[in-house]
Amino acid sequence: MKIEKVEYTHEGTTLEAHVAYDESIKGKRPGILIFHAWRGRDAFVCEKAELMAQLGYVGFALDVYGKGVLGSGPEENAKLMEPLVSNRNFLRERMQVGIQAIQNHPVLDSNRIGAMGFCFGGLCALDLARAGVPLKGVVSFHGQLTGAEGIKNAPIQAKVLVLHGHDDPMVPPEQVLDFEKEMTEAEADWQVHAYGKTVHAFTNPEANDPERGTVYSPSAEKRSMQAMQNFFEEVL
Repeated sequence: MKIEKVEYTHEGTTLEAHVAYDESIKGKRPGILIFHAWRGRDAFVCEKAELMAQLGYVGFALDVYGKGVLGSGPEENAKLMEPLVSNRNFLRERMQVGIQAIQNHPVLDSNRIGAMGFCFGGLCALDLARAGVPLKGVVSFHGQLTGAEGIKNAPIQAKVLVLHGHDDPMVPPEQVLDFEKEMTEAEADWQVHAYGKTVHAFTNPEANDPERGTVYSPSAEKRSMQAMQNFFEEVL
């Protein structure tokens, strides 16, 4: 497996993507953009980029905080995430700069790109769809589903898959219903898979805080990862 780092800049901030692909595969192949949770572009999403490489894609773990910027705990993670969540136009611009930085990669088929994200990264992937970016599909793992107020969305071109813990205290059932209504009114091709007895961060083996509602679920992780693979096989 080939691992590369790609640096790019946005508004004076240097960012770094972690890129992975299988060198034994000849020719160009689809790419998957991967967006990190509130801690930053850490080992978790880099491993997911490598997983996608094993599945025959180019995996791009993009960065929206800055090169080497990682939170040390919930308080610092929240401080890193909040400016981007509260300025979704800026977040969209930062993500699209990341796409521009990697779209000419020599093994990438730039006409076949998908995106996925975890927690905060799920919000990122969905916002790319809302921005009308011509992706083939986007996947949110236990992500925030609420759209940004005061921002006009473009027609959604990407197919949408949301993988959600039914008992997630951060994304209650009414938010899921509002999201489904939003996607239906946007005439998007959307799916929501909800996992029972499952809360937030269910794909992260380090999540073990029942009071905050973040608990790893091996069964939900396995099911959601299979759903993601099936989805990308379909759309890409």
